[in-house]
Amino acid sequence: MKSRRTPQPPPAHGGTGFVRIISGQWRGRKLPVLNAEGLRPTTDRVKETLFNWLMADTAGSTVLDCFSGSGSLALEALSRQAAFATLLELDKTAVKQLQQHLLTLKCDNAEVVATNCLQYLQQQARRPYNLVFIDPPFRQDLALPCAAHLEQHGWLAPEALIYLECEKELNVASLPAHWRLLKESIAGQLAYRLYQRVPPAV
Repeated sequence: MKSRRTPQPPPAHGGTGFVRIISGQWRGRKLPVLNAEGLRPTTDRVKETLFNWLMADTAGSTVLDCFSGSGSLALEALSRQAAFATLLELDKTAVKQLQQHLLTLKCDNAEVVATNCLQYLQQQARRPYNLVFIDPPFRQDLALPCAAHLEQHGWLAPEALIYLECEKELNVASLPAHWRLLKESIAGQLAYRLYQRVPPAV
């Protein structure tokens, strides 16, 4: 889904230049994707699996999309009746495109924040989120610090669901100990996992 710098696999949308919303109020809509190095929208197959996992948990949820990129995951959640979404993205051109997507879809229950995700998450959260997507550029040491900041600064609701998509070799043993793994799968170079936060014992 993301941005920038290091060599990446070819874009997962197969070079077609769009992401497709699979289900919900915007089902079948196709939205353009930047042709940028490292921009890696989640494939339809992986996204369909993820939202099957989340079938009972998306509607009414508050969503935080870290390293939003194309916005594919947040927009899919909003299409499936998520209550609100915050999309964090550093690349200025991607930010403009995300804002245009919201206008195109006439979506007024989402915000795009132009920011460095890790820096942004080091402030105290304005609200807790109960569905969080972490899908950073591969091999840039972003996923684990992101998880730590989410936990330390109040971004997660007590039983939040957290989706992590990362390079398959990433050692996830240092994720917060009370994130309980619910689902996982491997597809090519990536691993994708769904966790649930179990509130620490007082």
